[in-house]
Amino acid sequence: MPSHLFADRPAPQPPAHDAVDALIHRTRRLRGDVDAVGRNTVTDEDGPQARWQRALCDLAVQHLDNLGEQLGQLKAGLPAQRAAPRDGDAGVDGPPAGSPPNRVGSAEWNLLTDEVSWSEELYEIFGRPPGSPPLSLDDLPSVLLPDDQPKLTSMVTGCLVDGRPLDGEFRIVLPDSRVRTLHMTGEPVLDSEGCTASMWAVLRDVSELRRSEETVSRTRDSAQTDERIERTEHRMAVELQETVLPPWRGSLRLPQQGPGALDIAAHYLPSASSGLIGGDWYDAMELPDGRTLLTVGDLTGHGIPATSAMAMMLGALRGMAVAGIEPGALMGHLNHLLETSVQPALGSALCCRFDPATGLLSWAQAGHPAPLLFRDGTGRQLPPPDGVLLGAASRVAYEQDEVRLLPGDVLVLHTDGLTRRSDRGAGPEELLALASRFAQARTAQECVRGVVEEFGGTERLDDACVLVARIGA
Repeated sequence: MPSHLFADRPAPQPPAHDAVDALIHRTRRLRGDVDAVGRNTVTDEDGPQARWQRALCDLAVQHLDNLGEQLGQLKAGLPAQRAAPRDGDAGVDGPPAGSPPNRVGSAEWNLLTDEVSWSEELYEIFGRPPGSPPLSLDDLPSVLLPDDQPKLTSMVTGCLVDGRPLDGEFRIVLPDSRVRTLHMTGEPVLDSEGCTASMWAVLRDVSELRRSEETVSRTRDSAQTDERIERTEHRMAVELQETVLPPWRGSLRLPQQGPGALDIAAHYLPSASSGLIGGDWYDAMELPDGRTLLTVGDLTGHGIPATSAMAMMLGALRGMAVAGIEPGALMGHLNHLLETSVQPALGSALCCRFDPATGLLSWAQAGHPAPLLFRDGTGRQLPPPDGVLLGAASRVAYEQDEVRLLPGDVLVLHTDGLTRRSDRGAGPEELLALASRFAQARTAQECVRGVVEEFGGTERLDDACVLVARIGA
């Protein structure tokens, strides 16, 4: 139906078809590009971030679909302007077969004659059969949800009484009980004396659009909530780790008195590719019999579960070491503890006992990189005794080995995340290449500083620990 105009406005000229065709073509191309971005965004992940990205792409496609339909109606012209189809021509009066129903309709309510005119599209939007009486302004609120009726009344009153343009949304209930959201724009139509003669409006079905926007909002809120939870868990994991790991910083001398003492330093290197804290640990402590405990380990997982399990394992390890249990037997007890825990996990560990009186190092390992021994400017990896990952099998025995250390030797214990980089596999070669630097170092802390300088960059894929013990004279 033709739109009415204010009395003093000139009639607009219809847009050139070539210009509208160009807009339709550009919209279709843009729609295809956005759809391609949406497909490329789909990954195996189904987390909040991925869902939010997909919802944004769906919303953009919905906007472009609506724009394309409206441009198509603009090209076709108003019902009175549409040409009758020729023989064999589908014409432009309706959408192509299989296309979605029109989402834009128009209406006019004449205040002088009480006549109401609806376009065919509006009957489709309201779910009313063509030819049935259109709804008057008095009857229109009856199909709205009760919460939206005051909004429509205010819009219509402002238009008819104060001459304000219509612009707002409301929800209607269709005869089949479905609910649609309509966006209504319009204006009063004035007669030659400037009085309101009728009200003209365009109503657009924006139900799918609003649902897409709600999906975007929900997924965004979900992503933000998960981000807050992740930050909180990260902070708690860091605090737990700082509570459990040794409080000493810099170097440590064990035992504090007597010959053959160890100069010890250690460092934790967080992963550059993950904001979560892992289950890596290091520890050194003097035992009641005068020997020194050295240990490093790593549990699978990240965050609070991993740090909680690490706290349990390190506490048990300390207690058994103080009780005098040898490294091999100690590993067997740790394996049983991890295997029977409420949250089963896998872990690797290395446990050493050093006797400063004899220089003898007794050690055992559970699926862990062996210690590296540096002497006289060269380094080598100690042959590992048998030992499987903690939590991997029941009732397994862990072998124990011994090696005698000499004054000036440097012993390096580390977790496997230290040498695992994006450009190379795990292995001791890169650490062994630091032999000359260790030979020139005067303290264990200088050795640790060299390790951090070499392996503390952004290439590491996982968090890691390193512990260096330098045998004194």
